Amino acid sequence: MVDVRLAWPICRKGWPRVNAFGDSTLAYIDQGVFLALRALGRGPIVQYVWIYENGADLDGLQRFHRNLQHTLISRLIERSAVPFGRHHWVRYESPGLDVETGERPREQVWDWVDERAFLPLDPEFGPPWHLGVQPLVGGGTAVPLVVSHTTSDAGAAIDSIIDAVNGVGHDFGFPERGARPRWQALRHDIAVSARSVRDIPTAVSAAARTLREQKGSPTTKPAVRNGTPGGDRPVVVPRVYASIDANEWAERARALGGTRNVLFAGLVVRLGYRLGRVDGDGRVMLSVPVSERTEGDTRANPLNGVSVYADPDLVCTDLSAIRADTKSALAELSRTSAQILAPLALTPFTPKLAVRRVEKMVMKEGKPVGCSNVGEIPEAANQPDGSNADFFTMRGGEAGLTPNILERLGGHLLVSSVTLRDRVWIAVASWEGDRCNTRSNLAEVVEAAFGDFELKAQLDF
Repeated sequence: MVDVRLAWPICRKGWPRVNAFGDSTLAYIDQGVFLALRALGRGPIVQYVWIYENGADLDGLQRFHRNLQHTLISRLIERSAVPFGRHHWVRYESPGLDVETGERPREQVWDWVDERAFLPLDPEFGPPWHLGVQPLVGGGTAVPLVVSHTTSDAGAAIDSIIDAVNGVGHDFGFPERGARPRWQALRHDIAVSARSVRDIPTAVSAAARTLREQKGSPTTKPAVRNGTPGGDRPVVVPRVYASIDANEWAERARALGGTRNVLFAGLVVRLGYRLGRVDGDGRVMLSVPVSERTEGDTRANPLNGVSVYADPDLVCTDLSAIRADTKSALAELSRTSAQILAPLALTPFTPKLAVRRVEKMVMKEGKPVGCSNVGEIPEAANQPDGSNADFFTMRGGEAGLTPNILERLGGHLLVSSVTLRDRVWIAVASWEGDRCNTRSNLAEVVEAAFGDFELKAQLDF
């Protein structure tokens, strides 16, 4: 059976480590993510931010940067030498650490972090990641690491961070770009494609079954408005960062009949409710990523997912229902995971136009709310210069979003969480077409959502 884990315990003690024994051929799901990136002209990123209030050790950050080049995030995609072939991974070497020469006030740090998120990333031509350093007025230092989700998910990236801090390097056996002679590339890729053909009948059957199951099922898609003037310019989705004592968090979860992870889901439900992301029955739909990473896994995105509907009023007083519903959804996924992923074998044969149409088709009933909880991670993940940072956050997102795209997608709400050094760190990203999308307004919503659970968190925005 596939080892299915909810995204939040992906980095718990004893989780499978990525090692150096992986095939350079992209998994179907990774090629699909790459195809979507090229078809849509945009793709998701993951950003990790450390803040040292009294300054970071630059030599330590230089060492961290060098070590990252021997981890799983340092790779690129090289296309197949044959049409409709399987792409493969190649090595990548970063040109250097980006150190800003001027200082910025601490209150402007998130403006600069947003700027770093807008710097180009490209999983094919590079860079797939970049690390920056910003000195702050008064002696502090901000350090953001931005990684293309096409080349590494949160689990692989955190693993890479920990390995880089500990000086653990890997040789995954990925070749240099263009290292294969043309004849060798053709022979190899034809052989790989021939072996992949045997997956196609199962993929076609699974895709047909999925279409039959979806046919006739009622869906309510977000209303698509006409484009607004200036709506094609990239926009910064407002974000707010919160942290709270892990013991206080756990005590409140127990009082409500849940666990720390379920309390996080409840908080996300309240955020969705307060931002108007409810369906016709007044429920909030959580979209929860599920990791299927196994021992020795070099896939970039071994992910699946479940949807959980929750009553936003009930979660404030009783977490047992959302806990049971999540458990049931995961059990169902463990039974159907292979069927869900089987159509991915058709990925190499999927034209860009079809991918663009899929984006329009996947709009689900209501307004999905992204709920990504990485869980507790080792202290080393907070030590890019060799010592503990004072502030840490992990945030997801997508570069290249515009108001028109966000309107078409029905808005955006993604909430991420990680537990580190006895604190729960939460990042909230939100954009709604009918609201004033500012950090201060979002901070009021976040503070109110914590208050719904009789909790008060420290906010930074």
